[in-house]
Amino acid sequence: MNNMDFAVLAITRDNGMLAAAVEIFQTYWPLFWNGIKITLLIALSGTIIGLAIGLVVGGIRAAAQPDIRDSGAAQVAKRVVLFVTGIYVEVIRGTPMMVQAMFLYYALRPVLGWTPIPAGVVIVSINTGAYMAEIVRSGIQSVDRGQTEAARSIGMNAGQTMMLVVLPQAIRNAFPSIGNEFVVNIKDSSVLNVISVTDLYFQSLSISGSVFLVQETFLVTAAIYFVLTFTTTRILGMIERRMNRSKSSYPASQTVPKMNMLKEEGKK
Repeated sequence: MNNMDFAVLAITRDNGMLAAAVEIFQTYWPLFWNGIKITLLIALSGTIIGLAIGLVVGGIRAAAQPDIRDSGAAQVAKRVVLFVTGIYVEVIRGTPMMVQAMFLYYALRPVLGWTPIPAGVVIVSINTGAYMAEIVRSGIQSVDRGQTEAARSIGMNAGQTMMLVVLPQAIRNAFPSIGNEFVVNIKDSSVLNVISVTDLYFQSLSISGSVFLVQETFLVTAAIYFVLTFTTTRILGMIERRMNRSKSSYPASQTVPKMNMLKEEGKK
Protein backbone atom coordinates (compact mmCIF):
# COMPACT_ATOMS: atom_id res chain seq x y z
CA MET A 1 0.00 0.00 0.00
CA ASN A 2 1.43 3.42 -0.92
CA ASN A 3 1.20 6.72 0.96
CA MET A 4 -1.84 7.76 -1.06
CA ASP A 5 -3.78 4.72 0.16
CA PHE A 6 -2.81 5.36 3.79
CA ALA A 7 -4.08 8.93 3.40
CA VAL A 8 -7.47 7.63 2.34
CA LEU A 9 -7.62 5.34 5.37
CA ALA A 10 -6.73 8.22 7.67
CA ILE A 11 -9.50 10.40 6.27
CA THR A 12 -11.99 7.56 6.84
CA ARG A 13 -11.09 7.31 10.49
CA ASP A 14 -11.08 11.06 11.07
CA ASN A 15 -13.92 12.41 8.94
CA GLY A 16 -16.23 9.50 8.10
CA MET A 17 -17.46 7.67 5.02
CA LEU A 18 -18.55 10.63 2.89
CA ALA A 19 -15.21 12.42 3.22
CA ALA A 20 -13.39 9.23 2.32
CA ALA A 21 -15.62 8.72 -0.73
CA VAL A 22 -14.83 12.24 -1.94
CA GLU A 23 -11.11 11.63 -1.43
CA ILE A 24 -11.28 8.31 -3.29
CA PHE A 25 -12.99 9.99 -6.22
CA GLN A 26 -10.49 12.84 -6.30
CA THR A 27 -7.56 10.45 -6.11
CA TYR A 28 -8.72 7.73 -8.47
CA TRP A 29 -10.91 9.67 -10.89
CA PRO A 30 -8.77 8.63 -13.93
CA LEU A 31 -9.62 4.98 -13.21
CA PHE A 32 -13.30 5.81 -12.72
CA TRP A 33 -13.27 7.79 -15.98
CA ASN A 34 -11.72 4.90 -17.89
CA GLY A 35 -14.42 2.61 -16.48
CA ILE A 36 -17.17 5.06 -17.45
CA LYS A 37 -15.91 5.19 -21.05
CA ILE A 38 -15.86 1.41 -21.37
CA THR A 39 -19.30 1.12 -19.77
CA LEU A 40 -20.86 3.67 -22.13
CA LEU A 41 -19.07 2.18 -25.16
CA ILE A 42 -20.42 -1.29 -24.47
CA ALA A 43 -23.91 -0.09 -23.48
CA LEU A 44 -24.34 2.20 -26.50
CA SER A 45 -22.80 -0.21 -29.03
CA GLY A 46 -24.74 -3.15 -27.62
CA THR A 47 -28.01 -1.22 -27.71
CA ILE A 48 -27.55 -0.03 -31.30
CA ILE A 49 -26.50 -3.44 -32.62
CA GLY A 50 -29.18 -5.11 -30.49
CA LEU A 51 -31.78 -2.78 -31.99
CA ALA A 52 -30.64 -3.79 -35.48
CA ILE A 53 -30.97 -7.46 -34.51
CA GLY A 54 -34.35 -6.74 -32.96
CA LEU A 55 -35.60 -4.97 -36.10
CA VAL A 56 -34.73 -8.00 -38.21
CA VAL A 57 -35.95 -10.69 -35.82
CA GLY A 58 -38.97 -8.71 -34.62
CA GLY A 59 -39.96 -7.82 -38.18
CA ILE A 60 -39.70 -11.46 -39.21
CA ARG A 61 -41.74 -12.60 -36.22
CA ALA A 62 -44.42 -9.99 -36.90
CA ALA A 63 -44.60 -10.89 -40.60
CA ALA A 64 -44.67 -14.63 -39.85
CA GLN A 65 -47.84 -14.54 -37.78
CA PRO A 66 -50.22 -17.20 -39.23
CA ASP A 67 -53.10 -15.96 -41.36
CA ILE A 68 -56.16 -17.97 -42.36
CA ARG A 69 -55.68 -16.72 -45.94
CA ASP A 70 -52.26 -18.40 -46.19
CA SER A 71 -51.80 -21.64 -48.07
CA GLY A 72 -50.81 -24.77 -46.19
CA ALA A 73 -47.15 -24.46 -47.23
CA ALA A 74 -47.04 -20.81 -46.19
CA GLN A 75 -48.47 -21.62 -42.78
CA VAL A 76 -45.88 -24.38 -42.25
CA ALA A 77 -43.06 -22.04 -43.30
CA LYS A 78 -44.30 -19.33 -40.95
CA ARG A 79 -44.49 -21.77 -38.05
CA VAL A 80 -40.92 -22.93 -38.70
CA VAL A 81 -39.72 -19.31 -38.76
CA LEU A 82 -41.58 -18.54 -35.53
CA PHE A 83 -40.12 -21.65 -33.91
CA VAL A 84 -36.52 -20.84 -34.86
CA THR A 85 -36.69 -17.17 -33.89
CA GLY A 86 -38.64 -18.13 -30.77
CA ILE A 87 -35.78 -20.37 -29.62
CA TYR A 88 -33.36 -17.43 -29.85
CA VAL A 89 -35.69 -15.07 -28.01
CA GLU A 90 -36.69 -17.49 -25.26
CA VAL A 91 -33.22 -18.92 -24.61
CA ILE A 92 -31.57 -15.49 -24.36
CA ARG A 93 -34.37 -13.98 -22.28
CA GLY A 94 -34.52 -17.08 -20.08
CA THR A 95 -30.84 -17.16 -19.05
CA PRO A 96 -28.76 -14.58 -17.12
CA MET A 97 -26.40 -12.40 -19.14
CA MET A 98 -23.57 -13.36 -16.79
CA VAL A 99 -24.00 -17.01 -17.76
CA GLN A 100 -24.21 -16.06 -21.44
CA ALA A 101 -21.01 -14.03 -21.09
CA MET A 102 -19.07 -16.90 -19.51
CA PHE A 103 -20.32 -19.45 -22.04
CA LEU A 104 -19.90 -17.38 -25.22
CA TYR A 105 -16.58 -15.79 -24.27
CA TYR A 106 -14.78 -19.00 -23.38
CA ALA A 107 -16.52 -21.12 -26.03
CA LEU A 108 -15.62 -18.76 -28.89
CA ARG A 109 -12.26 -17.45 -27.70
CA PRO A 110 -10.29 -20.35 -29.25
CA VAL A 111 -12.07 -19.71 -32.57
CA LEU A 112 -12.22 -15.90 -32.65
CA GLY A 113 -9.28 -15.08 -30.42
CA TRP A 114 -11.18 -12.08 -29.13
CA THR A 115 -10.42 -9.82 -26.19
CA PRO A 116 -12.89 -8.98 -23.40
CA ILE A 117 -14.18 -5.64 -24.74
CA PRO A 118 -15.22 -6.83 -28.25
CA ALA A 119 -16.64 -9.94 -26.62
CA GLY A 120 -18.60 -7.76 -24.22
CA VAL A 121 -20.10 -5.75 -27.08
CA VAL A 122 -21.16 -8.94 -28.88
CA ILE A 123 -22.64 -10.49 -25.73
CA VAL A 124 -24.64 -7.36 -24.84
CA SER A 125 -25.80 -7.06 -28.47
CA ILE A 126 -27.04 -10.65 -28.59
CA ASN A 127 -28.75 -10.28 -25.24
CA THR A 128 -30.34 -6.94 -26.14
CA GLY A 129 -31.43 -8.23 -29.56
CA ALA A 130 -33.73 -10.81 -27.98
CA TYR A 131 -35.50 -8.15 -25.90
CA MET A 132 -35.57 -5.69 -28.79
CA ALA A 133 -37.16 -8.32 -31.04
CA GLU A 134 -40.21 -8.54 -28.80
CA ILE A 135 -40.31 -4.77 -28.36
CA VAL A 136 -40.22 -4.24 -32.13
CA ARG A 137 -42.75 -7.01 -32.76
CA SER A 138 -45.22 -5.46 -30.33
CA GLY A 139 -44.53 -2.02 -31.81
CA ILE A 140 -45.30 -3.27 -35.32
CA GLN A 141 -48.50 -4.90 -34.14
CA SER A 142 -49.54 -1.65 -32.46
CA VAL A 143 -49.59 0.20 -35.79
CA ASP A 144 -53.14 0.57 -37.13
CA ARG A 145 -53.72 -1.94 -39.93
CA GLY A 146 -55.41 0.85 -41.86
CA GLN A 147 -51.99 2.48 -42.30
CA THR A 148 -50.74 -0.61 -44.13
CA GLU A 149 -53.86 -0.85 -46.27
CA ALA A 150 -53.66 2.84 -47.17
CA ALA A 151 -50.02 2.48 -48.19
CA ARG A 152 -50.75 -0.55 -50.35
CA SER A 153 -53.72 1.23 -51.92
CA ILE A 154 -51.43 3.97 -53.31
CA GLY A 155 -49.11 1.44 -54.89
CA MET A 156 -46.47 0.72 -52.27
CA ASN A 157 -45.13 -2.80 -52.19
CA ALA A 158 -44.70 -4.79 -49.00
CA GLY A 159 -41.08 -3.69 -48.49
CA GLN A 160 -41.85 0.00 -48.95
CA THR A 161 -44.85 -0.27 -46.67
CA MET A 162 -42.77 -1.86 -43.92
CA MET A 163 -39.75 0.47 -44.23
CA LEU A 164 -41.53 3.78 -44.87
CA VAL A 165 -44.83 3.44 -43.02
CA VAL A 166 -44.89 0.66 -40.45
CA LEU A 167 -41.38 0.62 -38.96
CA PRO A 168 -41.10 4.39 -38.32
CA GLN A 169 -44.39 4.32 -36.42
CA ALA A 170 -43.47 1.09 -34.63
CA ILE A 171 -40.14 2.53 -33.46
CA ARG A 172 -41.85 5.71 -32.29
CA ASN A 173 -44.44 3.70 -30.37
CA ALA A 174 -41.78 1.48 -28.84
CA PHE A 175 -39.22 4.23 -28.20
CA PRO A 176 -39.73 4.33 -24.39
CA SER A 177 -38.98 0.60 -24.18
CA ILE A 178 -36.03 0.91 -26.55
CA GLY A 179 -34.58 3.73 -24.47
CA ASN A 180 -35.12 1.73 -21.31
CA GLU A 181 -32.97 -1.06 -22.76
CA PHE A 182 -30.09 1.41 -23.08
CA VAL A 183 -30.49 2.41 -19.44
CA VAL A 184 -30.61 -1.25 -18.41
CA ASN A 185 -27.46 -1.98 -20.42
CA ILE A 186 -25.55 0.78 -18.63
CA LYS A 187 -26.21 -1.04 -15.36
CA ASP A 188 -26.10 -4.63 -16.57
CA SER A 189 -22.73 -4.19 -18.28
CA SER A 190 -21.30 -4.61 -14.79
CA VAL A 191 -21.80 -8.40 -15.05
CA LEU A 192 -19.12 -8.47 -17.75
CA ASN A 193 -16.48 -8.22 -15.06
CA VAL A 194 -16.63 -12.04 -15.06
CA ILE A 195 -14.75 -11.97 -18.39
CA SER A 196 -12.44 -9.16 -17.21
CA VAL A 197 -14.06 -6.26 -19.07
CA THR A 198 -12.52 -3.16 -17.46
CA ASP A 199 -15.79 -1.26 -17.05
CA LEU A 200 -16.82 0.96 -14.15
CA TYR A 201 -17.61 -1.96 -11.85
CA PHE A 202 -14.31 -3.69 -12.61
CA GLN A 203 -12.36 -0.49 -11.90
CA SER A 204 -14.27 -0.02 -8.67
CA LEU A 205 -13.32 -3.52 -7.55
CA SER A 206 -9.68 -2.73 -8.26
CA ILE A 207 -9.81 0.53 -6.33
CA SER A 208 -11.58 -0.98 -3.34
CA GLY A 209 -9.00 -3.76 -3.27
CA SER A 210 -6.19 -1.21 -3.23
CA VAL A 211 -7.51 1.00 -0.44
CA PHE A 212 -9.52 -1.63 1.51
CA LEU A 213 -12.52 0.70 1.61
CA VAL A 214 -15.35 -1.18 -0.07
CA GLN A 215 -18.29 0.88 1.18
CA GLU A 216 -16.68 4.21 0.37
CA THR A 217 -15.54 3.11 -3.09
CA PHE A 218 -18.91 1.72 -4.08
CA LEU A 219 -20.68 4.78 -2.73
CA VAL A 220 -18.77 6.67 -5.42
CA THR A 221 -19.63 3.96 -7.96
CA ALA A 222 -23.33 4.07 -7.10
CA ALA A 223 -23.33 7.87 -7.48
CA ILE A 224 -21.67 7.61 -10.90
CA TYR A 225 -24.14 4.98 -12.12
CA PHE A 226 -27.01 7.16 -10.89
CA VAL A 227 -25.69 10.21 -12.75
CA LEU A 228 -25.25 8.18 -15.95
CA THR A 229 -28.73 6.63 -15.85
CA PHE A 230 -30.49 9.80 -14.66
CA THR A 231 -28.87 11.88 -17.41
CA THR A 232 -29.65 9.27 -20.04
CA THR A 233 -33.27 9.05 -18.91
CA ARG A 234 -33.69 12.81 -19.14
CA ILE A 235 -32.15 12.93 -22.64
CA LEU A 236 -34.35 10.07 -23.84
CA GLY A 237 -37.38 11.81 -22.36
CA MET A 238 -36.58 14.98 -24.34
CA ILE A 239 -36.24 12.94 -27.55
CA GLU A 240 -39.54 11.17 -26.88
CA ARG A 241 -41.38 14.46 -26.30
CA ARG A 242 -39.99 15.87 -29.54
CA MET A 243 -41.08 12.74 -31.42
CA ASN A 244 -44.57 13.06 -29.95
CA ARG A 245 -44.78 16.73 -30.98
CA SER A 246 -43.68 15.77 -34.48
CA LYS A 247 -46.40 13.10 -34.59
CA SER A 248 -49.12 15.51 -33.46
CA SER A 249 -48.14 18.10 -36.09
CA TYR A 250 -49.78 16.02 -38.85
CA PRO A 251 -53.58 16.16 -38.90
CA ALA A 252 -55.43 12.95 -39.64
CA SER A 253 -56.68 14.32 -42.98
CA GLN A 254 -53.11 14.44 -44.26
CA THR A 255 -52.45 10.72 -43.88
CA VAL A 256 -52.74 9.91 -47.59
CA PRO A 257 -50.72 12.95 -48.79
CA LYS A 258 -48.03 12.05 -46.29
CA MET A 259 -47.94 8.48 -47.60
CA ASN A 260 -47.66 9.79 -51.15
CA MET A 261 -44.64 11.77 -50.03
CA LEU A 262 -43.15 8.62 -48.45
CA LYS A 263 -43.78 6.74 -51.66
CA GLU A 264 -41.87 9.35 -53.66
CA GLU A 265 -38.99 9.15 -51.18
CA GLY A 266 -38.94 5.38 -51.59
CA LYS A 267 -38.48 5.76 -55.37
CA LYS A 268 -35.36 7.90 -54.98
